[in-house]
Amino acid sequence: MANAPHFVTLGMFIIDEFSFTDQDGKPTGKTLPSQACTSSKPIGGGGTYAAIGARIWLPSHKVGMIVDRGNDFPQDIQDKLLSYGADMWHFRNRADRGTTRALNSYRGDSRGFQYLTPRIRLTPRDLHGTRFAWPKALHLICSPTRALEIISEVDEIHGWQPTMIFEPIPDRCVPEELPSLVKALPFISVLSPNAEEALSLLTISTPATVESVEAAAVRFLDIGVGSLGQGCVIIRSGALGAYVATKANGGRWVDAFWTPHDSGKIIDVTGAGNSFLGGLAAGLLLAGGDFYEAAIYAAVSASFVIEQSGLPALSIRPETGREEWNHDLPHRRVNASRQRHFDKIRNKNH
Repeated sequence: MANAPHFVTLGMFIIDEFSFTDQDGKPTGKTLPSQACTSSKPIGGGGTYAAIGARIWLPSHKVGMIVDRGNDFPQDIQDKLLSYGADMWHFRNRADRGTTRALNSYRGDSRGFQYLTPRIRLTPRDLHGTRFAWPKALHLICSPTRALEIISEVDEIHGWQPTMIFEPIPDRCVPEELPSLVKALPFISVLSPNAEEALSLLTISTPATVESVEAAAVRFLDIGVGSLGQGCVIIRSGALGAYVATKANGGRWVDAFWTPHDSGKIIDVTGAGNSFLGGLAAGLLLAGGDFYEAAIYAAVSASFVIEQSGLPALSIRPETGREEWNHDLPHRRVNASRQRHFDKIRNKNH
């Protein structure tokens, strides 16, 4: 469809709740910073962060996400979402139930996640009858087994061959899911687990190292990502950056924009990986399909998300009319990232 958005996510919208305890399960008294919340609860969901990651680069009518709005949906959460552009959201009223909620529990350094309400999973069929039908790029957050079901639905729609960006959910990145992943990969354009998830799927020992991440990417490429092996594997590896690999052009590391050495810049990494992939989808459009260049846009999207708890702030500079995110220009960061990359190559050659 000519008016279809470039990027649509099948990830869910979630209202998050949090608990913080020490290793013995005693409450620490920690709370989220106020900017993470609109009402008493933060906005969450991998789909939400992915949509924002794409929105940093694209106008709102080029981005799409379905939001299931329960009977307890706070007005200020809706106002926050609308501040990014009303046309990027399709609200479905669910008067018979509450909005999907989940608990993020932190016990010492360990993080747990559980749904507090039944999930409403999205499928390609849910896009029918909305402005979001037939997007050019489709973002999946699910298990490999469920990805096969989504691929089957996409295949039913004659003439639609979206760029499928697959982000496997953490708790299903287990060796038992590898057979399903093998079946799904030929239909996937971009496979992007994080380092721990990639190693777990392939039964490679942790912790992740540069060598083990690169080896995992080669394994996934050998399985066959994308039709005729034209896909891409991107393993998101935290402070190491992201390893971007294709059969045709090999592998390359793309640095994270903020590193642990950037004091005070990294506040909360929640949603960083999701926003990275939304930024990647936008970057593929802006960079003419170059996966490596698109990953720079992706890393910048993630940089805006980790600067605070919750979603980044969008504003318009009055004197220029240009959009700014957290009072900065995304393209300035892309240019800075490119320069950093060139400086690294020059220093290496000298």
